[in-house]
Amino acid sequence: MLLRLQIENFALIDSLDLEFGRGLNVLTGETGAGKSIVLDALDAVLGGKTSRRAIRTGADRACIEATFALEGGIVACRRDLIASRRGSRSKYRFDGRAANQKDVLHWRDRVVEIAAQGQAVQLGQTPHQRELLDLYGGTKLLEVRDLVATAFDRWQQAEAALAERRERDRQQVQQLDLWTFQLEELENAQLDSPDELDDLEREAQRLSHVVELQQQSYRVYQALYDSDDDAAAASDLLGDAEAVLDDMVQFDDRVESILTLVREALVRVEEAGQQINAYADDLEVDPERLQAVNERVRHLKQICRKYGPTLADAIDRYRTLQGQLEDLDSHDRSVEALEGLCQSRREELHTACQQLTQLRRQAAKQLESRLVNALKPLAMEKVKFQVDIAPIAPNRTGSDRVTFLLSANPGEPLQPLSETASGGEMSRFLLALKACFSEVDDVATLVFDEIDVGVSGRVAGTIAETLYRLSQNHQVLCVTHQPLVAAMADRHFHVAKQAIGDRDDERTIVSVRVLDEGQRRRELAQLASGQGDLESTDSAASAFADELLDRASEVRSQLKRSHAKAIDDDDRTSQHLFAP
Repeated sequence: MLLRLQIENFALIDSLDLEFGRGLNVLTGETGAGKSIVLDALDAVLGGKTSRRAIRTGADRACIEATFALEGGIVACRRDLIASRRGSRSKYRFDGRAANQKDVLHWRDRVVEIAAQGQAVQLGQTPHQRELLDLYGGTKLLEVRDLVATAFDRWQQAEAALAERRERDRQQVQQLDLWTFQLEELENAQLDSPDELDDLEREAQRLSHVVELQQQSYRVYQALYDSDDDAAAASDLLGDAEAVLDDMVQFDDRVESILTLVREALVRVEEAGQQINAYADDLEVDPERLQAVNERVRHLKQICRKYGPTLADAIDRYRTLQGQLEDLDSHDRSVEALEGLCQSRREELHTACQQLTQLRRQAAKQLESRLVNALKPLAMEKVKFQVDIAPIAPNRTGSDRVTFLLSANPGEPLQPLSETASGGEMSRFLLALKACFSEVDDVATLVFDEIDVGVSGRVAGTIAETLYRLSQNHQVLCVTHQPLVAAMADRHFHVAKQAIGDRDDERTIVSVRVLDEGQRRRELAQLASGQGDLESTDSAASAFADELLDRASEVRSQLKRSHAKAIDDDDRTSQHLFAP
C-alpha cells in the first residue's frame, strides 16, 4: 500500500508531501489543476518515462520518493531527475540502496498498477494477459500449470541426456587414450588459478627491471620528498606555499580553502614519498627466481596453445576431461532407453498441456461472460470481448498463446486489446477486470486516472460502486470529476493550481490538501454545479452534496456487508445503487 508520496520540483509542483490511506483515495479539482501530475509523479518514481520538461522550470533537479507498506515492512523508492545538456538523467534508490530502472520496474509490477489516459501499462502485454487468465482460473488451473512446468523440465532433461549420449557415442574409442594423455598432462601442469600466467608475467617484468625500478624510485623519492641537489623537492615547495598562505589567511580568509588544498596536497606528497621509498627497499635482485618464473611462463604458454587460448580455458578443459573419462567408465543407459524416456516424458508434457488448455478455455468462457457484463454498465454497452487461445510450442507455461481481443464499438472487428482500446477504454477495462477477480489479485495499489470522463450519472454510480468494491481488497487511487465517485471516497484530496509572487516574478504551483467533512461537502457541491467559486455554489448543489454523502454512506455499508459474503453472481454488476 502507498503510504506517502513526496514530490519536489516536478512539472508544476514546487513541493508536496501527501499521505494516503487504505481504501478509496480520490483526487478532485478543476480541469487543468494538475491532478494527473500527481499520478505522473508516482509513475515516474516507479520507473516510468520522463523528459527534461518534467523538471520544474528554473530548477536543475526534481526528486520524487514513494513509501510503501508491504508484508515485509516499509519500503521507500526514490528517483532524482537531474537536468543535463542532452535532457535529463535519473538516479534511483530502493530501500536505501542504489538501484536501476530495471529493478524498479520489476518490483513495480507486483505492487502498483496504473491505468492512466494513454497508458496501456502491462495490461496490453500478451504474457500478462495469460497470467491474468490463469489467475482467474483459480487454484486447480494453477496447480496444473505447475505440473506442466515440472513435465517440461523433465522432458528437457531427458532430451539433454539423449543428445549428450548420442554425441558421446559418435566419438571414437581411441579418444580414451587421447583424453587420458591430456588429463595427465594437465594434472602435471598443476593449474590452480586462471590468473597465474598474468601474475607470473608481471612478476617477470618486475624481476627483469629491478635495477631500473630502484633507480627510478629513488628519482621519484628525491622529486617528492628529499632532493640531493639544489632543486627543491615537491614537499619543500608545498611547505613554502603553505607558510605563505598561512600568513595570507590572517588578512583574507578567502584563501582558507586554498590553504586547505595545499595542506592536503603536502600530506599526500609526503605519503607518496614514504611509500615509494618503502617500495624501493622491497625490491631485490633474484636471478634464480627470475629463471624459475620464466620457465613456468613458457610451460603455461605451451599449455595454453594446446588447451587454451587462455589458462581459464585450459582449466575448464581439465575439468571436462575428468567428467568425460568418468562418463566413459560408467554404466549409462543405452540410447534406446533414453529415446524411450524422451518419448514418455514428451507424452506426459503433451497430456498436461492439453489439460491446461482445457482449463484455460473454461476460464476464458467464464471471464468473457463476466467481463462483458461488468463492462456494459461502464458506458460500453456494445462491447465484445474474447480470449483467443492459440497453440504454440510447449514451454514451462503450457502450449498456449493467450490474447485478449476487444471490440468497443458496433461493427468493429475484435482486435488485440493493446491495438484497439483507447486510454479511457483501457482504464475501464482494467476496472472491470479487477472487479471480476479482485480477491485473488495480489497487486496492492490500483491507480485510475479519469476513467469516468464523459459518462452519465448512472454509469458514474456504477463506477463508484466498482471502485469501492475494489478498495476492499486493494488500495485505490482515483482522479475523478464525478461527484458520485468522490462521495464514495475514504480519503478525499483537492488539487488546485495557483499563481504566486508579484507580477514580475509570478510562478504557478500545484497544491494538494486533504478535505475534512465540511470541505468535502463544498467540493462535491462545486463538482455538481460546475462552478469554480465555492462561495457562489448554489443551495441546490449544496443540498445535492449532502444527499450524495448520505447515500454514499448507505451504499458503503451495503457493499461492506456484501463483501463479507461470497462474491456476487454476474448479474450483480447490473445493479446500480445510485440509480434514482
